[in-house]
Amino acid sequence: MASAAPLSEPRILAHTKRHLFPEDADSNAYAVVDTQFAMDDWLPDQPISPDVREQLAPFNHVRVGSGYPDLVGVRRLESDVLAVERFGERPPLVAIEAKGYTQTGTGDVERGVVQAYDRLHEANAAYVAAPAEAISQSARTLARELNVGVLAVDTDGTVSPFEVPRVVGNRTSDEATAIRFQATAQGVADKSFGLNHPKNYLAYPLAVSHVDDTDAVLAERVVRAVDSARTGAAFLDLVNERPNQIELTLLGEEVVRFALDRYGSVDAALNVFEEWQGSRTRFCDLAPEWGLLTRRVVWAYPATQLIVEELQTMHDDGIATPSLVDFVEWLHVHHPTFTVELFLRGTDDVRSRVLDEEGDLRPGELEDGSVFHSPTVFQLKAILFHAGILTDRGVEPHRLDPRDDEWALREPLSARRHV
Repeated sequence: MASAAPLSEPRILAHTKRHLFPEDADSNAYAVVDTQFAMDDWLPDQPISPDVREQLAPFNHVRVGSGYPDLVGVRRLESDVLAVERFGERPPLVAIEAKGYTQTGTGDVERGVVQAYDRLHEANAAYVAAPAEAISQSARTLARELNVGVLAVDTDGTVSPFEVPRVVGNRTSDEATAIRFQATAQGVADKSFGLNHPKNYLAYPLAVSHVDDTDAVLAERVVRAVDSARTGAAFLDLVNERPNQIELTLLGEEVVRFALDRYGSVDAALNVFEEWQGSRTRFCDLAPEWGLLTRRVVWAYPATQLIVEELQTMHDDGIATPSLVDFVEWLHVHHPTFTVELFLRGTDDVRSRVLDEEGDLRPGELEDGSVFHSPTVFQLKAILFHAGILTDRGVEPHRLDPRDDEWALREPLSARRHV
């Protein structure tokens, strides 16, 4: 089988992704490549090499504007590729269309400019990436007129900005919101809750507020996995992790106020947490007041609201106790991008197995527990169980049977009235 052209579209996209979204980028960055690039072959007799596919992963089929860009990502870009150094408090949402060599010539760069322009209905910046020698002056002129960036890619992988776009402010669709979510401290990409009991995360703001060393207090009186507790507390927006310190968020401060009101000091509150070590009792039954606070904290986590809303809708439609397979299939119909990012592992092999070229699910693959993201199906589900929201606790992916894993509300509304 012949090898792919040196600057085929997948290779163009791999070089572009490496340039704009390097592996050592800041933590508030995330990018996905369209599922068409997860296939073994790009064109007949043009396979996508494993190393290129690995660079392109993770894959998702994200609608931006009226179509599906080749790459969608969120990151604060350097000034040499974007005509602004700051974009408010949030990094810009970026869409990229790639054009490369095919068996019959070069992809239409001007068409790529028009496609990228369409993404500006919802993206903050859009680019077309193409072989340097294939970019005509007319394509550059059109790009300038439409505020589309042009990235020239050389055979050695060098990426040079030929045209630099201005950042624009636009509405954000549900699909784009899912990518933004992954680029925050609360996104599940390449991170993990680590621990499956909410008390370990609620205790972290208390340990931060204690006069003694935070890590020592937490390890001695709550849980030894201090790093996991810190990460989970950041996930739940209880703390902000700064380079040299940990800061309480407004929600974290409220947890401390709650403890002071009930116990008089954080030290006295931590004594109670110490008594709970090893308990298997549902947290909202073991400590009802702390259970209510847990419910408030996890409700502020964006994924919780989506899960509860859709489980209630399924209940309204007569599906009271859906399995994990049922739930993911349902959720993917209504929120495809968010479903993939929240439930499926981001590895090349998983997403290329579970998603076809058009981004549709292959339902049979969902029966394998190993394709699911542990922070969601194990840790987050367990937390929602302890908060009194779901009926069942989570299961580790290697022990998970998705057909029997129940996702149901503990207290569904019997009927919702729409006035």
